[in-house]
Amino acid sequence: MKARGVKDCRLQLLKDVSGAFRPGILNALIGVTGAGKTTLMDVLAGRKTGGHIEGNIFVSGYSKNQSTFARVSGYCEQNDIHSPNVTVYESLLYSAWLRLSSEVDTSTRKMFVDELMELVELHPLRNGIVGLPGVNGLTIEQRKRLTIAVELVANPSIIFLDEPTSGLDARSSAIVMCTIRNTVDTGRTVVCTIHQPSIDIFESFDELLLMKIGGQIIYAGPLGDRSHKLVEYFEAISGVPKIKNGYNPATWVLEVTSSSAEIQLNFDYAQIYGNSTLYQ
Repeated sequence: MKARGVKDCRLQLLKDVSGAFRPGILNALIGVTGAGKTTLMDVLAGRKTGGHIEGNIFVSGYSKNQSTFARVSGYCEQNDIHSPNVTVYESLLYSAWLRLSSEVDTSTRKMFVDELMELVELHPLRNGIVGLPGVNGLTIEQRKRLTIAVELVANPSIIFLDEPTSGLDARSSAIVMCTIRNTVDTGRTVVCTIHQPSIDIFESFDELLLMKIGGQIIYAGPLGDRSHKLVEYFEAISGVPKIKNGYNPATWVLEVTSSSAEIQLNFDYAQIYGNSTLYQ
C-alpha cells in the first residue's frame, strides 16, 4: 500500500530486458555483482513471488503458464541440498517417483534413472552414500552433478543453473561443464549464471546475455569461436580499449563495461546495444 502524497520508492532491479534462449544452445548469463542475473533467472523460472513484475514471457511462441512451465523446467540452486543418508541411485529414484507422471511405470522410471546416470557420469557412484559436504560421501563436484541429475530426472525441456561452477577448482569446473554440455546436446535449453568464469569455462558457452548495473541488457548474442563475435562487437565501439592477446574475454568485457568505464567514456552501453544491428 502507498500512502497518498508519498513518492513511490520501489527499487527497479530489471529494466527493458528482452532476449531469447534456444534449444540445444548453452547460454551464459553474466554481469557484475548486483546486475540482476539471479533476479532475471528467478523471474523467468517463476520463482519470484514478491515485488512487482511487468512484461511478457513466451515459451515456444505462447504466453508462459506457470503451472505448465513448472512441469517442463528445472532449477539448480547454487547450494547443493541433498539427503545425506541415501545413495546416489536412491536420490535419483526418489526424485523420479516424486516428479515423473504417475502414468510412468516402475521399470520405465528405473530405466530412465540408469540412462540419466550415464549422461551425467554418476554410474560409478551409483551405490555411494551422498554424505555431508566437506565431511564424508560425495565431493563438492560430485554433489553438483547430483544436483543437476536430480533436476534432469523430471525430464525438463528447460534448465536454469545458478552459478554451477561456484566454489570449484579448474578440474572440477571442467567436469561439471562437461555434464552441462552433455545435457545441452540432448536438445534442452540451458541457462547458467556465471560469476568470473575462467577462459576455458567461458568459451564453452554458445551465447551470452550480458547485464550491467541497473538490470539492463548490454549484449545478447553469440560468443563465436574464442569469443571473437563478442570481442568484435565491443571493440567496434569508439573508445573501448582493445583486448590483449591471451586475456580472458569474460574478464575484459566486465572491465570495459563497468560503471566506472561508462562514466570515463561518457556513454551508455544499454543505449548503444538498443541502437545496434545486433539488437534489431
